[in-house]
Amino acid sequence: MGKRNAIIGLAIVAVVGGWYAFRPERLFVNKTVNESLGAVTPTVGSAPAAMAAPATLSMGSFHSNAHDTRGTAAVIDIGGGHRVLRLTSFATSNGPDVRVYLVAAADVQDNATVKTAGFVELGPMKGNIGDQNYEIPPTVDLETYRTVTIWCKRFSVNFGSAPLAKS
Repeated sequence: MGKRNAIIGLAIVAVVGGWYAFRPERLFVNKTVNESLGAVTPTVGSAPAAMAAPATLSMGSFHSNAHDTRGTAAVIDIGGGHRVLRLTSFATSNGPDVRVYLVAAADVQDNATVKTAGFVELGPMKGNIGDQNYEIPPTVDLETYRTVTIWCKRFSVNFGSAPLAKS
């Protein structure tokens, strides 16, 4: 009886651990986000009255890598030295620990480029479908970081990328 209980206990731990690592329910659950550009408010430093109209600095279309990914990425100057990455008509797979990265490469077709070229994380993905905004730190050089990548941090997988071209 003791051996049987130990095996059942180990099986339960293995199932719970596997579920936590892979989060299989996220393959079937979509999270939709619909942020407007007006929802972006710069952090400290500038008064809203002194800010200029938003201007697109660069943009590109997503292509799929490990998962079907589509939509547009644009870097927008919202004034006062503040920039945001805006994803529009965006859709990709959901997954555990998915992040938005700017990568120091002209384009990213694989996983290795993200790891070797260098990247700046803009934050966890807010939703796998819809329009969304991510603040770009003022120290990020957009001449160096020229591709947006949707990255699964837990499994080191590049879902999709959008090479950015100046507008």
